[in-house]
Amino acid sequence: MHAHRQAIATPTARRAHVRVGQHHTAANAEHEDASGREFAWTQTDFSRVQALIYQRAGINLHDGKHAMVYSRLSRRLRETGHTSFHDYLGWLEGSDGPEWQEFINALTTNLTAFFREQHHFEVLTQLLRTRPNGPWNIWCSAASTGEEPYSIVMTALEALAPRAPFKLAASDIDSNVLAKAARGVYRQDGLKGLSQSQLQRFFLRGKGDNAGMARVRPELRQPIDFLSVNLIRDDWPFREPFDVIFCRNVMIYFDEPTQRRVLERMHRVLKPGGMLFVGHAENFSDSRDLFALRGKTVYERVG
Repeated sequence: MHAHRQAIATPTARRAHVRVGQHHTAANAEHEDASGREFAWTQTDFSRVQALIYQRAGINLHDGKHAMVYSRLSRRLRETGHTSFHDYLGWLEGSDGPEWQEFINALTTNLTAFFREQHHFEVLTQLLRTRPNGPWNIWCSAASTGEEPYSIVMTALEALAPRAPFKLAASDIDSNVLAKAARGVYRQDGLKGLSQSQLQRFFLRGKGDNAGMARVRPELRQPIDFLSVNLIRDDWPFREPFDVIFCRNVMIYFDEPTQRRVLERMHRVLKPGGMLFVGHAENFSDSRDLFALRGKTVYERVG
């Protein structure tokens, strides 16, 4: 979720297959352990996770996410050698080390694809053609594994004049997916949404041991600055305002007060008249003082 993808989050969360009620008792946990759970898992543990991920990443985990949280954080217990969630969470709270990033990585979901929500790229093409010689400065705030930022750059290279000034900041809160995005290597069967001309122009096909894989060409990678950004913190590193921001399927993880704070900050880093692209399930009609709807999930900065 982007990300942040934001996302974070990025990104659309998978539904948990097991729903555990508010009155989950220690006896329930013991019963579940006996039926095959590796670690004790109580409502108290889940509530602590809810509080910590909200504090660190603004993610609002609802009570239907017990199974997802247990599954993902169990890996962290194994990796760090802890035998209970109680001990692991206590250790986490008592430190400010790299495990916090791993904790956030574990709880953010990254579901993405090249040219996902195709209508956004059609709108972006029209927008870019209003100023074909640039310059353009765009932020993709939930870069995930890179499909979205590379789709934006492909759109720009196809729509703009040769050598038109164009820059893209691609950020995410999840350090693992951001590293994969920067590498720009994908399975060829994940490129099915691309045209033959896009495949030839923008990707190098792997051979030998790399058969079945493809790497983005330098032309596609060059305009992108990959960086880690936590949307709920005040330390955004940007010095120049943006013409366009993509923040798709990130705000669904935030409660309304957090959404409002993030939208206010995005309003500040967007140029007057700049465009904000959001996810298909996101609606910011309560922030009409900041953004006006200009199309299907496309908003314009007002004021």
